[in-house]
Amino acid sequence: MSTTIDTSVLNTLNQSATASARQSAELRDSFMTMLTTQLKNQNPLDPMDNAEMTSQLAQINTVSGIEELNRTLELISTQIEASGMLEAASLIGKGVLVPGDRVLLDHDADGVPASTPFGIELAGPADNLAVSIIDAGGQVVNRYELGAVDAGMETFTWDGLNSQGAAAAPGAYRVQVEALQGDKAVEVSTFNYALVGGVVPVGDQGGFLLDLGAIYGQVEFGAVKQIL
Repeated sequence: MSTTIDTSVLNTLNQSATASARQSAELRDSFMTMLTTQLKNQNPLDPMDNAEMTSQLAQINTVSGIEELNRTLELISTQIEASGMLEAASLIGKGVLVPGDRVLLDHDADGVPASTPFGIELAGPADNLAVSIIDAGGQVVNRYELGAVDAGMETFTWDGLNSQGAAAAPGAYRVQVEALQGDKAVEVSTFNYALVGGVVPVGDQGGFLLDLGAIYGQVEFGAVKQIL
């Protein structure tokens, strides 16, 4: 699968920069014409004050400098946006972890279950971390006591078995996490697996979204917690 980066933003900014440069040049030309006319028509007995002329030149240079700075900033912004989109495009076909609690389960040709990985991030260390797998009906299929876990991000994969040790039915499940430090709950965030299918340009400001398919939809690049 290939992705074409939308160049409309680059073209728009280039056109804007060209117009701005033309306006700046016209302003300088007009100023120099007026200044030359003043010098030609000035009273020899009362010539233009050097300080006044220097001040006018400084003003026109300041305007030109600001316009040049704006063009430079626009160019830098465009380059950053293009770089971000190229980086996002490199994720096409790769698995990522994004906010969510979904786990998908399927069986191979031999009936062996295989599930998508999921991530758990703890805001602090926990004495005990418990992970429950919940089916579509809200029933607990299996529960795992994982013991003490440090703060940070961890990736897990469900073995696809229910509490009786049998393979659970294929389908979509949810992950429910409980983390305790002593008798206090630890803040937990969960992340589910998704496959990046494409990069979608958004608007005319160089923005883009990652296309994660029909199940997960489109998310911002910053939503990716981990690349698998």
